[in-house]
Amino acid sequence: MDLKSIVCDLKGYLKPTTSSSSRALEQRLFHLLQSCSTLQNVTQIHTQIVVHGFTQKSYILSKLLSFYVGCGCLDHALKVFGNVKSPSTTVWNQIIRGYAGSETPAKAVELYNRLAATEAEPDGYTYLYVVSACARSGMVREGEQLHGRVLGSGFGSNVFVQTSLVSLYAASDGVKYARQVFDEMRERSVVSWNTLLSGYVRSRDFDGARRVFDEMPERNVVSWTTMIAGCAQNGRCKEALSLFGRMRRADVEPDQVALVAVLSACAEIGDLRLGRWVHWYVEERLCVRAKSRLVTLYNALIHMYASCGLVDEAYKVFKQMPRRSTVSWTSIIVGFAKQGRGEEALCIFQLMLSSGLDDVRPDEITFLGVLCACSHAGLVDEGRRLFKFMTQTWGLEPRIEHYGCMVDLLSRAGFLNEAHVLVKSMPMEPNDAVWGALLGGCMLHKNSELASLAAQKSTVALDPDQAAGYLVLLSNVYASAKRWLDVAYVRQKMVHMGVKKPPGRSWVQISGAVHGFVASDRTHKHESLIYEMLGEITRQAQQEGREPDTLNMLSLED
Repeated sequence: MDLKSIVCDLKGYLKPTTSSSSRALEQRLFHLLQSCSTLQNVTQIHTQIVVHGFTQKSYILSKLLSFYVGCGCLDHALKVFGNVKSPSTTVWNQIIRGYAGSETPAKAVELYNRLAATEAEPDGYTYLYVVSACARSGMVREGEQLHGRVLGSGFGSNVFVQTSLVSLYAASDGVKYARQVFDEMRERSVVSWNTLLSGYVRSRDFDGARRVFDEMPERNVVSWTTMIAGCAQNGRCKEALSLFGRMRRADVEPDQVALVAVLSACAEIGDLRLGRWVHWYVEERLCVRAKSRLVTLYNALIHMYASCGLVDEAYKVFKQMPRRSTVSWTSIIVGFAKQGRGEEALCIFQLMLSSGLDDVRPDEITFLGVLCACSHAGLVDEGRRLFKFMTQTWGLEPRIEHYGCMVDLLSRAGFLNEAHVLVKSMPMEPNDAVWGALLGGCMLHKNSELASLAAQKSTVALDPDQAAGYLVLLSNVYASAKRWLDVAYVRQKMVHMGVKKPPGRSWVQISGAVHGFVASDRTHKHESLIYEMLGEITRQAQQEGREPDTLNMLSLED
């Protein structure tokens, strides 16, 4: 439909001479708006509305504003609204709705305040939109005032308004008040339940979230995804995967957000079997349904494979992506870097720089990956160049993680004095990772003097739990230099400070089950068999002339 066809369609109604023909023209324009599907056509119909003097007709304006708001054309909507002399409540609602869902939801609250100063009366839709705007913009106090007006206006039992109030309090970490509003609801939809559930998850009250989840009379994909994503993002990966198993058994089709969360959990605990199943599901099920796959889903697959040590599989996924974001490039760079394949990581970085895409540019995490790659590959000169490159060319200020990578790179390569100078020149206080990198280099190159100096500063700056690992490293450095009195002094200091190095942890997947192991653990159900096998491995190593690393054994002592 174009302007010509619209005019032809209206030909019989043009230049109305009676009120009945004018009314027929109004209805015809309204009908055209209802059946319109493109912004161009709406603009042409809008022209006819102006030409025929219908710019003050509320029901036509509401439909016109609804279309502009739905298309995200708030500028057009605001111009239309600005020409209305006495907007009805329905017209006010459309413009408030538009801004409530926009990037500037506070504007919706401003519009509501203007409405309140007119003769128009707010209705349930008005309160629904403006309370939602308060929730999205963090305007809790204004939202509380609106809560009072809602009750005074008789809309306190409106399920949609009540749900928006639950969202308001849940979004502001006031889950207790959200629960109170929820408990007062006579009627609850699955959206109401999901809103309360997300409030508990957002406040990290997973016991409360689980109670809400178990109480729900009906769960949809949003309910399951909220719980799975919340658990995965807060370190409760086993629980997330257990919930995903229940979701599958309940025959609820997972959405892509749930799959991203599951892949994140698989990456964290090394569940390659489930990660591969998700990959199969993405390729077979989503492809068959012709669903466009999110870039974030591909990124999660790359991260999962790389975290499980299969960086070549991650690279296959990367190559198959129809579109790549900065996160995509960064994920594969970091994947290669963590596997010690620094030169390949740097090669991909160069491809990223030469991609020529405006929306793809390296960020702080990208440079963290390439510096890590330089460290693992021993590319000192390249690391120095990239460290300057990120500031001078891309305008990115190094964060403490970048300094930590540079200290690690220089320390591993034996440039301990340069690493120490870099630590002293940092614009922020060194953290445990920075001191650990320097001490690790001292142990590698047996520089006990610098290690002693670094450890003295680090143990003063860090809390006892953080200092434990560095005191252990220092004792190992002293042991390598045969400074046994100093070793004894460090161990006594650890006892005096009441610190103990946290035990190392690892996971292994056997026959689809993930098994966790902790250093010096005596609680594993197969503990006796495990230690028997470790003893056998040690004996075989000694028979082959291999000596155990006695320095690192010091770190396992009580």
